[in-house]
Amino acid sequence: MQSSNFSFNNVHVLVVGDIMLDRYIWGKVRRISPEAPVPVVAIDHTTETLGGAGNVALNLVSLGCRATVVGLCGADSIARDLRTLLEEKGIGDRLQVDDARPTITKTRIMAQKQQMLRLDHESTRPPAADVAGAVRASILEEMAACQALVLSDYGKGLFADEAFVQEVIGLARKRNIPVLVDPKGTDWQRYRRANGITPNTAELEAVLGTSLDGSDDRLIASARHIRSRYDLDWLLVTRGAQGMCLIDPADAPVAIPAQAREVYDVSGAGDTVIATLAAGLAAGQSLTEAARTANLAAGIVVGKLGTQPVLLSELSTALAFNGLERFYPYSAAKMTAIDAAMARVREWKAAGTRIVFTNGCFDLLHPGHISLLYQARALGDRLVVGLNTDASIKRLKGSGRPILSEQDRAAMLSALECVDLVVHFDEDTPIQLIKAIRPDILVKGSDYTPDKVVGKEVVEAYGGCVKLVDLIQGYSTTQLTRKVIAEFQKNQS
Repeated sequence: MQSSNFSFNNVHVLVVGDIMLDRYIWGKVRRISPEAPVPVVAIDHTTETLGGAGNVALNLVSLGCRATVVGLCGADSIARDLRTLLEEKGIGDRLQVDDARPTITKTRIMAQKQQMLRLDHESTRPPAADVAGAVRASILEEMAACQALVLSDYGKGLFADEAFVQEVIGLARKRNIPVLVDPKGTDWQRYRRANGITPNTAELEAVLGTSLDGSDDRLIASARHIRSRYDLDWLLVTRGAQGMCLIDPADAPVAIPAQAREVYDVSGAGDTVIATLAAGLAAGQSLTEAARTANLAAGIVVGKLGTQPVLLSELSTALAFNGLERFYPYSAAKMTAIDAAMARVREWKAAGTRIVFTNGCFDLLHPGHISLLYQARALGDRLVVGLNTDASIKRLKGSGRPILSEQDRAAMLSALECVDLVVHFDEDTPIQLIKAIRPDILVKGSDYTPDKVVGKEVVEAYGGCVKLVDLIQGYSTTQLTRKVIAEFQKNQS
């Protein structure tokens, strides 16, 4: 299991790059337009989040770091929205206004949980000399208090001047501040002497001018060549389903396998990788350990719809369960703390998903449990299971319980296809968890009466409902335990 004995507290990362506003317009398609053969989207609501360099900074603060972003924006209303988001998220705002460009905006039309269209409003021209000078001054001022520098290049003009990029890299290296680059395009000469670059396979192939044809040997040889050509300390190549490959001259190439995840959306995964890598290095992790942590973080965000950051609680859970996935395939992605669960549920609800909730101890998982869970999942689109902690069960059932630890119980529940999320609660009842999740449907077994279901009043107050599902008779953890003990005693006599 990978160590998680490190902290991102007191880590300050400076992010310089192309910041943008990611806008999502959510709706439903019910008909085709009579004007043209195109779907008509009935708009339900709109959400906005930070994109580009802003998403790198958002990932950093979501991990508990302090982050400051330096970049360009226009003199428009979108810039005001962008600055408001930065302030709300606790990100340092050192944006410089460029009157000659709009604030970069990517508007995505979303329907039936799918992206139908993207509209980009942007300029890729380099900034004027006075604007570039203001950016440079901001970088110098912020560099005095940071432990890592990320250059987030989305090809929107900020890094068009090679001399400017080289000056920034040189200043950081003089101060022993690691410089990490998320590259764009084929001209990597401007990135030379950075500590490391994090390209995906396609970006590496583009700068090489040739295909690697999926060959591990060719990738390693080519990455070593690129590292040497641009005088880099290391290169971390992200390879999608094949994981990552770290090229460091001090050690043999490190292959990092991808985490087993159900992939919904890869947008923003590169931002998460470089943010987590920078945070890890700034926090004192070794390069290899930081790369493995970044790989876990990427495995989390590709399971989210749209551009979403990784949360510290999600990463902590993944670190705690890393290595156990060979026993519980796909499990760790579903086990999370309450704040991460709330964020995941918000995403699902934004996409029009019906949330079902049930809870229990689930000690010694048996057919009765399985039946209840599958019936619950059939009532909606996502099933969230509240799971009593070990301490909670001991208070409720005595010192001899639980039989299985909360980690094992959560892993087995998560391995079920019908379960989408498992969240521990330490109280005697799940009422606080129900208030936080706000499920559409609250489910219990038919051995309850509606008036005895904890959370009934809460759920019904906001328009949700309670459902009782049939139970398979003859199964309980207590009965199974007694049977096992009796059989053991019989064999011993």
